[in-house]
Amino acid sequence: MVKEAFETRQDVLIVAGTAEGLMRSSDFVEKTDVEIVEVSESVMEYISDSVTPQGIIAVIKKPKPSYKGDKVSVLLDGISDPGNMGTIIRTSVALGIREIYLINCCDPFSPKVIRSSMSGIFSVDIFEESLKEATEDLKGIPLIVADMDGENIFSFTPPEKYCVVIGNEANGVSEEVRKRADKIISIPMEKGMESLNAGVSFAITAYTLKYLRR
Repeated sequence: MVKEAFETRQDVLIVAGTAEGLMRSSDFVEKTDVEIVEVSESVMEYISDSVTPQGIIAVIKKPKPSYKGDKVSVLLDGISDPGNMGTIIRTSVALGIREIYLINCCDPFSPKVIRSSMSGIFSVDIFEESLKEATEDLKGIPLIVADMDGENIFSFTPPEKYCVVIGNEANGVSEEVRKRADKIISIPMEKGMESLNAGVSFAITAYTLKYLRR
């Protein structure tokens, strides 16, 4: 991921690594003028929250998002699990989605989210906003909410431009966001199954809207 940070031209401020970690990363570390600090194994374990650190860590300046008004965007309403957040970011990049709006979500730049995104964090614009700010940015863009009580997604044809909305893992989409929905859709499931994981739900919904309903 540190290598991909350089390849995607992130604003890397400093790189710290063990002797072994820096040696394994010499193909890109030696080509940069970023400050490089060699640390011991014990220091690496201390500064990393990973159980098995890979021997190299980078400090990167948090990027400023740039609104572009893409055809497809994502609004996450209260996503609290870092694993789900990382999965959604990674899936968004795979689908070519670049704009992700967050309302009352977990920190998208926490180490666990970044690892779960598998470098996807470097390829999206993330807007951490209030409901009012997100509503203003997405003004005129249909909000398609994924919810258990919606229309079967396989009978729905999305507009050319839209925003996929995924709600909190336990409570779903908030009432405030639901009121602003232009369409509520659901993924058909067998009886007895109440819901899907938020990351899985997003993946099925986003892929279906993009590829199966052309």
